[in-house]
Amino acid sequence: MKSEFFYKYPKTLLNKGTGFLSDYTHSLNPYTGCSFGCSYCYVRQMPVSIFRREEWGTWVDIKRDAANVLRKELRREKSKGKVTIFMSSSTDPYQPIEHKEKVTRSLLEVMLENPPDFLFIQTRSPLVSRDIDLLLRLEKKVRVSMTIETDREDIRKHFTPHAPPIPARLEALQRLADAGVPTQATIAPLLPSSEEFPDKLRTLVDRICIDDYFMGDGSGGRRTRNLGIDSFYHKLNAVEWYHPSAYQLVYERFTRVFPTDQVFVSQKGFAPY
Repeated sequence: MKSEFFYKYPKTLLNKGTGFLSDYTHSLNPYTGCSFGCSYCYVRQMPVSIFRREEWGTWVDIKRDAANVLRKELRREKSKGKVTIFMSSSTDPYQPIEHKEKVTRSLLEVMLENPPDFLFIQTRSPLVSRDIDLLLRLEKKVRVSMTIETDREDIRKHFTPHAPPIPARLEALQRLADAGVPTQATIAPLLPSSEEFPDKLRTLVDRICIDDYFMGDGSGGRRTRNLGIDSFYHKLNAVEWYHPSAYQLVYERFTRVFPTDQVFVSQKGFAPY
């Protein structure tokens, strides 16, 4: 999928943490739009996508001068009290254009000047390992959450053909772990996977988050239903994976390999320390 890129000059970057992200004081999105264009992305059903009237994944707004905007906002918000940031809630901060534009890296550099109390980075991109040098300087005030919905590449290609391959994400987790960056693997949404899935993550992370459409799309699964994602599962003859109880199977598999205090479900798995 080819994306068009547009430059925007935002007046603000920090958004108040609400709803699913109420554990955070703010969310932060370095870009608007996402060229990964995942089929099940709940942002497809949000105003930022609907009002654009262009297919999700075909456009990305690059936020120019984002570092200076954040510098001012962060100083102001920290003067009021604790600041915890979720990056990102409606885009991937390490989507391909970040290779060139380095907006996310510039924001991390600002945070090193005036660190938030906690930064949670949600991504599915191996590019996050590029910034290990900055992440290490944030020490325990950061956690990188790598989305790994399944261990099966055939399934990944069916749902997210433009997203990074699973092996590349696992390699990135290995680099982060070897460097000492706090990490977790996020199994969200639930896609068909093998019984060996937990074993493939055991040496890479000591924290797992399991989430699904019904708990995690911010509308009890309604946004996902409107996308017609159930048809993807029907084509695979895997409808049992598209069910509110499916997460229990995955939870049981992971708790046979990981201690129960290392396996979290939905919102608790995204919460700050």
